[in-house]
Amino acid sequence: MVILKNDHAVLPIGKNIRSIAVIGEEASAGRLGGYSGQGNGTINFLDGIKKRAGKNISVSYSEGAGIKSENFTTIPAAFLSHNNEPGLKGEYFNNLSLEGNAALTRIDKELNFSWTLSAPGEKINADFYSIRWTGQLTVPQSGRFSIGLDGNDGFRLYINDSLAVDKWSKQSYSTKLVEQYFEKGKHYGIRIEFFEPVGNAHIKLVWTLGVPTDWEKKISAAVALAKKSDMAIIAAGIHEGEFQDRAYLSLPGHQEEMIRAIAKTGKPVLVVLTGGSAITMGNWINQVDGIIESWYSGEEGGHALSSILFGDDNPAGRLPITFPQHEAQLPLVYNHKPTGRGDDYHNLSGLPLFPFGFGLSYTQFTYADLKFSKREIHSTDSVIVSCRLTNTGKFAGDEVVQLYIRDLLSSVSRPVMELKGFQRITLQPGASTQVLFTISPEMLTLLNKDLLPVIEPGEFSIMIGASSRDIRLKEKIRVIASD
Repeated sequence: MVILKNDHAVLPIGKNIRSIAVIGEEASAGRLGGYSGQGNGTINFLDGIKKRAGKNISVSYSEGAGIKSENFTTIPAAFLSHNNEPGLKGEYFNNLSLEGNAALTRIDKELNFSWTLSAPGEKINADFYSIRWTGQLTVPQSGRFSIGLDGNDGFRLYINDSLAVDKWSKQSYSTKLVEQYFEKGKHYGIRIEFFEPVGNAHIKLVWTLGVPTDWEKKISAAVALAKKSDMAIIAAGIHEGEFQDRAYLSLPGHQEEMIRAIAKTGKPVLVVLTGGSAITMGNWINQVDGIIESWYSGEEGGHALSSILFGDDNPAGRLPITFPQHEAQLPLVYNHKPTGRGDDYHNLSGLPLFPFGFGLSYTQFTYADLKFSKREIHSTDSVIVSCRLTNTGKFAGDEVVQLYIRDLLSSVSRPVMELKGFQRITLQPGASTQVLFTISPEMLTLLNKDLLPVIEPGEFSIMIGASSRDIRLKEKIRVIASD
C-alpha cells in the first residue's frame, strides 16, 4: 500500500481518536480484482478496522455512495414479449436497409448487445448488417418515465408504430431517451431498427424505471455519521476490467460528491482507494487530510490496512505508475524521450499529481555523501556508487532508495531518465547506513540505429533519490573510448 497524502499527521491514528466513521461500499466489499473470484475468508476493510480498534474505539459504518451511478437500465425480458414468448423477435439482414428475407430470425430475451469481435449470428455478416426487433412492452407500474436506445447510432424506436427515437444517421455513440406515460398491464407495441456498416456494434433498449435515486440520502446518512465521529475513513474505488477501459480517471458514481460533503464536516478525513490503475483527484484532494492507495489488497487486506492505520506497520509502498492531474496529460510517463515542448501546457501543468516511485512514510530520511569508485570507465567496466542514508524521524521504517541514469548525449533518442535499480532499506530512528549500487555495462547499453547493443562514449548522469521527481543526489560519470 502507498501513502499518497498525510497532512496534519492524520496517520497513524492518534490516541485521541475514540470513534471512527467508516464510509463507502468498498469498505465492506473486500474486492480482490479481476480474475480473482471471491476469495476464501476475505477480510474486508471494515472488519479489519473493527478488530484492530477493539473495545476502546467505536467503529460505525455507513454505505454512502458507491461505484455505480446508473441513469438508465436495460429493460428486462420479463417486460418484453412476442406471441406470449419472453423477449423480442429479431430479424437479421445482410444489408443495411432491412430489405428482402431475413438471413436469421430468432427471439432475443433482452436487447443488450455488443458485437465487437464477432457477428450477431453465424449467417450474418460481421460488419455489414441491419436488424429489426418487434414485440410488446408491459410495465410493472403506472407512471411517467423515460425509454429509449443506447449504443452506436443508426437506430430507431417506434412505440405503437409512432416514431419515438430517431438517430438513423451513422455518426457516433449516443443515448436517446423520450419521456412517456405508461399504464400498468397495458401492452405497447415496440419496434427497434438498427444498422451497422463497419462492425463494433452496441445497442441497448433502456428505461429509467427502477434506477436507484437514493444516493443523496446515502450521502446525507454518511455525513451525519461523520459528524458524530472523531474521524472519517472513506473507502472509494473504481470500475475496471477486460474490455472495460476507463475514459475518465476520476472516481465513478457519486463518490466525489460524498468525499467533498464529508470533508465539509471539518473532521479529519482519510480516503482509502481500491483499484489497479491511476485515479485523478483534482476535485477533492485539497479537502482531505490523508490518502492511501491500497490497490487490490488481497484476502487479508482488512488486516493489512488496519495495521497501517494504527501504526503497527510503517508502509513503504511506492508507485509503479504515474498518477496524472488530468486525463489531458496522457500519455504521462517518467521515462519519456526528450521533446520540443516545455513541462507545462498553456492551461495545465505538465507535471504529474504523483510521480513514478512516489510514496510517503511515517518517518523521514536524508541522503548524503554520494561517492563513486571511479568517475571514468571503459565500456567493459563496472562502477560502484554509494550514499549514506539516515532515518531522521521518530519511527522505524523502510526507505526505497532509487537509482536513475540518463545518457546525456547519444546517437539515438534516449529517455530523460530510467530506473536502473532500487533497494529497500530498513532503519531505526537515528540510524544510518551506506547504500551501494553497482552500475554495470548493461545499465549503460543502448540499441543504436542498426538495433545493435552498444555502449557509447560520453557522460551519464547518475541520480539517486526517493522518487523520479525527488532526486536527492546527482553526479556524472564518463565512459571513455576503448583503445
